[in-house]
Amino acid sequence: MTSADLMGQLLAFIARLITGAQGHWRGCAPKAEQRIYFANHQSHLDWVLIWAALPKELRVRTRPIAARDYWTSSPFKQWLTTEVFNAVYVSRQRTDDQDPLEPLVEALSNGDSLVIFPEGTRSNKGDPLPFKSGLFHLAKQFPQVPLVPAWIDNVQRVMPKGEVVPVPILCTVTFGEPLRLGTADDGSLEDKSEFLVRARQAVLDQRPLVV
Repeated sequence: MTSADLMGQLLAFIARLITGAQGHWRGCAPKAEQRIYFANHQSHLDWVLIWAALPKELRVRTRPIAARDYWTSSPFKQWLTTEVFNAVYVSRQRTDDQDPLEPLVEALSNGDSLVIFPEGTRSNKGDPLPFKSGLFHLAKQFPQVPLVPAWIDNVQRVMPKGEVVPVPILCTVTFGEPLRLGTADDGSLEDKSEFLVRARQAVLDQRPLVV
């Protein structure tokens, strides 16, 4: 077992210790197939929490998206995201001729699963911000890959935006029924704006019921 494997097991243990990292599979089973998991985004812990909530056999083939400028700013961060999480780096500062989805397309073409946050930035509000178009373009280019909506609950109380020290509290990740890009009767693809609204609502629909 490599040092990266040991670190991965340790981080999964710590994440579960701090947050519980409970995965609730409401709309699909934790099947080891290629998927795109998309979720609400409120904390630096979001992708770690989803990763820790996945069974081990799904974790090894599921890659989070990481901002290159932040996660390569120190040797440890780069080692962690490269060797432990096998993250897909994306550049937040791009030139006009760069395709921001190129690293994601390459990963999906290689058979990897992804964890993405379609809002594009963290929000300190309860509901997700409007989704950006990346999810639509990935769904269009990879129609065979199921899109699994997920709701991360309570993580904003563990590490709110602007905080650096986590507070132990029980968190859950609820995975919903997979989506695919729809088609009309005439064979035309679902409108981008309609799809993004539907995808955002699918994430909202996974919120725990308040009784």
